[in-house]
Amino acid sequence: MIAKDILYVGVNDHDIDLFEGQYQVPNGMAYNSYLIVDDCAAVMDSVDQRFAGQWLDQIGSALGERTPDYLVVQHMEPDHSSSILDFMQRYPQTKIVATAKAFAMMNQFFGRDFADQRLVVGEGDTLSLGRHTLTFYTAPMVHWPEVMVSYDSADGVLFSADAFGKFGALDVEEDWACEARRYYIGIVGKYGPAVQTLLKKAAGLDIRTICPLHGPVLQENLGYYLNLYNVWSSYVPEEEGVVIAYTSVYGNTKQAAELLARELEQKGCAKVVLNDLARCDMAEAVEDAFRYSKLVLATTTYNGEIFPFMREFIHHLTERNYSNRTVALMENGSWAPTAARVMRGMLEKSKNLTFAPTTVRILSALNEESRSQISQLACELCS
Repeated sequence: MIAKDILYVGVNDHDIDLFEGQYQVPNGMAYNSYLIVDDCAAVMDSVDQRFAGQWLDQIGSALGERTPDYLVVQHMEPDHSSSILDFMQRYPQTKIVATAKAFAMMNQFFGRDFADQRLVVGEGDTLSLGRHTLTFYTAPMVHWPEVMVSYDSADGVLFSADAFGKFGALDVEEDWACEARRYYIGIVGKYGPAVQTLLKKAAGLDIRTICPLHGPVLQENLGYYLNLYNVWSSYVPEEEGVVIAYTSVYGNTKQAAELLARELEQKGCAKVVLNDLARCDMAEAVEDAFRYSKLVLATTTYNGEIFPFMREFIHHLTERNYSNRTVALMENGSWAPTAARVMRGMLEKSKNLTFAPTTVRILSALNEESRSQISQLACELCS
């Protein structure tokens, strides 16, 4: 039980290997749904269709002979909406509460817009369930255009849709921030301004519990979670540190990256993170780049451009509005090094990037000159 009259009826998924077809989730995923039992009963969101039977059985067990009066749909992504048809087949008299854009998406997904069962709501609309009254706030592009969140004034509960979610099933204990950060940056990160707008709306509410669609219910130290969301959506560094992201064909660029890491540590840099982009989890590397204040990109010239994994990495950064950081460049080439120029060009639309004065140039393998450049770069990054 989350609060008086509010129950959890979500499910854990340990069958999934890639969330949204790209994010590794070794600890599974939770699809959260909640039930408010009052004079009227309201189900808050559905779950992935693969778990529809389990979800509906949990609702039935909680309600007994009662029929839900409302199904509130805050977000139409299929991991939260694909059981709507199953729900309506079991409870055909239930009213669906959602935004106009959500009903349009239902028609796209299901070929039905539930004209006879729908209750369209928008910014500031309310729904009385008895002791509980839900107020709806639109949250477009957090991270789909139809999204809304719901606030229960009786118990101070914010049903936050995908905001404040994380990877991982609820029957596995793990640090919240690490997987919430990776989830946020990968899935919501492009839409920081929209998150800022939602945070401003939330600031005027007496929130005592946050119920997201993924991850645990948050009931203690809410300022910690709200502050992290403010930091992440403002695109400012969360911590001081240097991330070195590199690709290497024959090991020479790797040697240069490792040499820089050692020099940074010797000079007392508080945190140094080294990522081999061909072998690490790309989403983890992107998370590191957004978490820390400085980033070193080290790669080979490849087909007159840059190595594919580095191109992919920079694309992940720029499409998520990477900004407000210090960036340093290291390039390797045997006859016509162009990597630094290409990487700088890819970052030219990013805002408030400061480039380190020294660009390290390696001609095939480290020599006295390139080692000296690495030492100089280490001094610049630690200053």
